[in-house]
Amino acid sequence: MTESKPSQRYRFGVFEADATTGELRRQGLRVKLNTQPFQVLLMLLERPGEVLTREEICRQLWPEGTFVDYEHGVNSAVNRIREALGDKARHARFVETLARRGYRFVAPVERIAPGGNSPAPALESSPATIEEQKQAGAESGFRGRILATPQDLPKTPYPVVQTLFVLLQIMYLSFYVGALANLAEIEDLFSPLPRATAVLNGLIVTAAILIPVRVFLLCAVLFHAPGVRQKLLAIWRFLLPLDEIWALAPFLLLHHIDFGLALACTTLLVYSPFAQRSLVLMGAGEADPAASATAR
Repeated sequence: MTESKPSQRYRFGVFEADATTGELRRQGLRVKLNTQPFQVLLMLLERPGEVLTREEICRQLWPEGTFVDYEHGVNSAVNRIREALGDKARHARFVETLARRGYRFVAPVERIAPGGNSPAPALESSPATIEEQKQAGAESGFRGRILATPQDLPKTPYPVVQTLFVLLQIMYLSFYVGALANLAEIEDLFSPLPRATAVLNGLIVTAAILIPVRVFLLCAVLFHAPGVRQKLLAIWRFLLPLDEIWALAPFLLLHHIDFGLALACTTLLVYSPFAQRSLVLMGAGEADPAASATAR
């Protein structure tokens, strides 16, 4: 691996990368980015507008003879960079993917002169307006105020994250199957409600739809499907309203538990969809890093 120049600092949009300290900052606030993704980011910043091939990244990150899953390693590093920058592969403002070729940094980059904050001449890059960079920073800040970002989450052992995510899916499956297995009892509970038949039909339909969805989530995570993080985050947006409705599932057990316990369980389940999203960001569904490092 090559060492960065002592005075190398780059500014792009609302971000600044300092090779001396290995830090990425957004408007002065440090953004968590691990060593390998940061090294890839520096490689892109050194050559804005140019294609950086996967082979070049591999040679820089892993010495010859290192046994790792290079394909997964490079993809993971680039995904971590995009998460830190609030970027998206489909609508890239910073890191663009060129199919079967590599990656390119497409935003304007300034090299900060040593010993001061005044920038050196800007490095050439693909066109991107200042307004687009401001918008990217604003969107990232908005999401950060509403939902957790990867840098907000603690570093947790992979088996813990994976196990918790799987258990949550099994919990939801038990709700759906249990509800369909006790329709007569639930119909009796719904009978005092207005439009009780419509409510019961809604429960049946949503349970029947969500059972295969949960099975898909379990399979995607257990078998480490390609692009699993992006798929799970995309599905999460559609599952959120249904999961919040099914947070009321403890009230289906009122023949067996009292109202207070059902309410307590429901308040916990309201947070469950957000816990699932955090677990995905923490690595649920991805290949075990320890296993990948020793593979082959």
